[in-house]
Amino acid sequence: MMATDLDRMISRPDAATHEVVVFGATSFVGKILCRYLLDTHGVGRDLKWALAGRSRQKLEKVRADLGDAAGSLELIEVDATDERSLRQMCQRACVVVSTVGPYALYGEPLVKACAESGTDYCDLTGEVQWIRRMIARYESTAKETGSRIIHCCGFDSIPSDLGVWFLQQEAQARFGKVCSRVKLRVKAARGGVSGGTIASLMNVLKESSKDPEIRRQLANPFSLCMGNSGQGVKQPSGNDIVFDKDFSSWTAPFIMSGINTRIVHRSNAILGYPYGNDFLYDESVLTGTGLRGWSRATASKLGLGLALLGPVRRMLARFVLPKPGQGPSLQQQQQGFFDIQLFGRTDTGQTLRVRVAGDRDPGYGSTAKMLGESAVCLARDVSKAECSGGFWTPASALGARLLTRLSSNAGVAFELLEGITAAATAEQ
Repeated sequence: MMATDLDRMISRPDAATHEVVVFGATSFVGKILCRYLLDTHGVGRDLKWALAGRSRQKLEKVRADLGDAAGSLELIEVDATDERSLRQMCQRACVVVSTVGPYALYGEPLVKACAESGTDYCDLTGEVQWIRRMIARYESTAKETGSRIIHCCGFDSIPSDLGVWFLQQEAQARFGKVCSRVKLRVKAARGGVSGGTIASLMNVLKESSKDPEIRRQLANPFSLCMGNSGQGVKQPSGNDIVFDKDFSSWTAPFIMSGINTRIVHRSNAILGYPYGNDFLYDESVLTGTGLRGWSRATASKLGLGLALLGPVRRMLARFVLPKPGQGPSLQQQQQGFFDIQLFGRTDTGQTLRVRVAGDRDPGYGSTAKMLGESAVCLARDVSKAECSGGFWTPASALGARLLTRLSSNAGVAFELLEGITAAATAEQ
């Protein structure tokens, strides 16, 4: 059930003139996000939104590239390091959606400004160590002002977070209990990577190489369940090459599991452990059956391990991988997709499967749509009486309302699989 008009008024700062402000509109994913908002929600119709960034000249070009329909979009010139201008922007917004990364380098001033001003915020970061710092530094302030802050509103980690939430809702409806064991497996995916994502990953690795505490945080699946007791049982790593009988396929490590698993466990903690204190969860990639499947899994794991070595990583970043501002072409985005399947088992042996699929490349085409609908959902559908200030996850704050938006607008499907064997090979 959608929020009433009164709820919408309650959920926004008094001086807000925009429901959504896209901060970082000139970035690679920011441009895709702006195109999506224009095509889906228009300008001067229902949604009030604006573009924000450091360079007015670049903002004007983004607006011009969007076409005549975007001519009335307001441009807000603001620097990520200027706290005064950030506060002024926040005072005019219900929700600020940020695409400015690496967030560990550039994101904190905006989170601080949103927390202090009571403005809601969402982003697409996958930087565990930075999220933990932001929670530690600003959650008490956000709770006082009513600011709702939601990280990880892209491919990491909405398919995982909402996928598990959806599976557990179905399990509760069918079995009268949740699944104590859930596996997520990437069946197939196609898409490129952008320089911004590479830069964020490189910064995480750089920080962890210098700080043993960060390495411990990155190794702990409950590192984002801060302030919650009951850390659960030892989790499966997902890093081993194993034959998964439930999917009839060999599996290889999934690079995004390091953030996704933390968000899923944080949702469980925030919601009061509805999945149970003994909930087990892991993610991996399906590589197929037989010798070929094992070979693909082995090659994938070795390649990932090699790419993460310092000298190899630096060489790839300098000569091979895209630079910030670069990324997959429009054609690559449109031809991309993802197909993820989840398997759940209750403690008494009942099982079910669900599927989460997207019609664009996961990292950019689908991520921009997920991020846009998260921002609109936060601004319009969830009042602060329902969801108070603090640091939330997509599932814990937005739940069914975001799932409905994604299914209706963003080409992201959530469906129950009945009588379907989820064996497949992963397309890289």
